[in-house]
Amino acid sequence: MFRNLSWFSLVAVLAIFSASSCFAQIVKQVTKFDILVTHGTVVTMDGSSHAIEDGVVAVAGDAILFVGLASDFALHYPKATATETIDARGKLVLPGFINGHTHAPMTLLRGLKDDVTLDVWLKDYIFPAEAKNVTQDFVRWGTRLAAAEMIRGGITTFVDMYYFEDALAEETKAAGLRAIVGESWLDFPVPDNKNEAEATVYTEKFLKRWQGDPLIHAAVAPHSVYLCSQKTLHDVQALAHKYHAPILIHVAEIKKELDDSLAQNHATPVQYMNRIGLLGPDIIAAHCVWVDGTDRKLLAENGVGCVHNPSSNMMLASGIAPVIEERAAGVAVGLGTDGPSGSNNDLDLMEEMDLAAKLQKISKMDPRALGAKAVVEMATIEGAKAIHLEKEIGSLEPGKKADLVLVSLEEPNAVPMYDVYSQLAYALKASDVETVIIGGRIVMRDRKLLTLRENDILAKAREYGNNVQASLK
Repeated sequence: MFRNLSWFSLVAVLAIFSASSCFAQIVKQVTKFDILVTHGTVVTMDGSSHAIEDGVVAVAGDAILFVGLASDFALHYPKATATETIDARGKLVLPGFINGHTHAPMTLLRGLKDDVTLDVWLKDYIFPAEAKNVTQDFVRWGTRLAAAEMIRGGITTFVDMYYFEDALAEETKAAGLRAIVGESWLDFPVPDNKNEAEATVYTEKFLKRWQGDPLIHAAVAPHSVYLCSQKTLHDVQALAHKYHAPILIHVAEIKKELDDSLAQNHATPVQYMNRIGLLGPDIIAAHCVWVDGTDRKLLAENGVGCVHNPSSNMMLASGIAPVIEERAAGVAVGLGTDGPSGSNNDLDLMEEMDLAAKLQKISKMDPRALGAKAVVEMATIEGAKAIHLEKEIGSLEPGKKADLVLVSLEEPNAVPMYDVYSQLAYALKASDVETVIIGGRIVMRDRKLLTLRENDILAKAREYGNNVQASLK
């Protein structure tokens, strides 16, 4: 019945049956796959979180149809053929990394001003530079630069807050990346919208346009409770609810934010958000550093996802997020790079895994705190839960999106390997990523980007750097 289905028809069928017992029967009747990744060490990050030696991942359309031993695949699919077969010997095959918080076009402001406090960085440098330089074209080129860096590092999904997000979404989709892209709202004029009325029109059009897109999830992004009034927060919430869109927001990032909220609202930022009815399972909260036991309980009860940004929190001396306590309270905690300007000048999520673990260890004075497996989870399946996409991504399982990366084990830093999670967290680097597949599309093969013109992007980034520097003289 299903033997000769085209891949797009098959995916439509899978969407209907993936949650039923029919799924396995449908899959077994498939003989033609789009991509077969064979003979690698498959790190599933599913409920069993096991590594399969000599494993196979089979892809049709944008979905994974099989994950398991090569011998089992041969048994179940003796006549299987594929449009593309990738030999993954000597490589790890794992779910794509999820960068839960960033501002992608700020790649073009990388290194503009470092080694200052967050409030000084924003008010004295970033906001003035953005006012003079950020246009739709700036956002497009900055997104292309960020996309190249993220794909090279094995990131297949990112969560973004910036301006001209409609243009950012177009460039993200063209690059083949998956993303939640949030149009930023603040209580003062910003590069794309000078007042709330303009922001409302722009954002509503943006949300309508991207509904149902397989890669782009349009969102609304009020910056924070300290840069958005209660009215703005409620207006954003109403718009998000109307279009079933996520809400992205910075929460409890620095001590000053906590102190100011206690003075002005007589509540912590999290408790203030709860009091005004903002907390909910549509919230993706970046940072969550200055949160107490009551805050953590509220975050968990309301299904809020938190994103830990260790490099950013260290670089700005914002504090150390209580990740262990948040996870223990039942909060889904993912990882983000933040930046890529001033708060962290790169988009390397493998570095964030390493730092996240070590930051908890030194803060607790306990080397057992937040182990390797936990931080790999935060970069994959736990990160997917934090951004509320765990049904689609975060692990290699039949029925999920075909977002996977191949990481070389042939470099000096990669051998020997005793524990796969330890290797990922503490030894392997972003530069070890060789091949990246997103939604069943190969976007990087053998370290060569296939969806972006890297040389053109680098040349344009240097040009923008000169322009930004000249604008601030």
